[in-house]
Amino acid sequence: MKHSIYPLILGAAVLLAGCATSPTAPLSSTAVAPYRETLALEGSLSVNYVKEGKRESLSGKFTWQQQGPRTDVTLSSPLGQQIAAITVTPQQATYHEGNQPPRSAPDIDTLSARTLGWPLPVSGLRDWLQGYATAVGGKRFAASPANSSVTTADGWQLQFDAWQDGDVGNSGAAPQPRRIIARRGPGGDIEEIEIRIAIRPAASAS
Repeated sequence: MKHSIYPLILGAAVLLAGCATSPTAPLSSTAVAPYRETLALEGSLSVNYVKEGKRESLSGKFTWQQQGPRTDVTLSSPLGQQIAAITVTPQQATYHEGNQPPRSAPDIDTLSARTLGWPLPVSGLRDWLQGYATAVGGKRFAASPANSSVTTADGWQLQFDAWQDGDVGNSGAAPQPRRIIARRGPGGDIEEIEIRIAIRPAASAS
């Protein structure tokens, strides 16, 4: 059972620590750069959660390719072995794991809910990875080093914990998230969960 949960939990975040800490950009009040529909990122993540009174910990790596409304996520073990791939479009979310038949649903939250019994925040990650979120009340939130935390409309407590320059060598560029911490209380069978995501630009995007 734990094996089947492992890759889907990683999909949260796609996610999105146990992560190595990297040097951060100098703090400023500058907000994040405008939202991009095309995005390539990679990084590592850790997930700590309590289920049925038992605490579990998972970690891994991910790549994130976003092109317009389509998102492709590859999930790997800490040693780099591919575990699963997720493709999300406005019409369908598809989950591939090893040689098993792909599983599909109208959206990724529904797909994860059918497997785990509660929805993972994959759809939210399209915003979070760029420093945005939908706050309580539906207000659009844009993070900055001086304004780095928010509670989302669906109950996640986000902390944009570390920052990087928007472009290598461009000290005037708007900062972008380097590390995100997401926490949430009870939901489905999960009593509490914390996801730590470390981000860097994908090597192919340089």
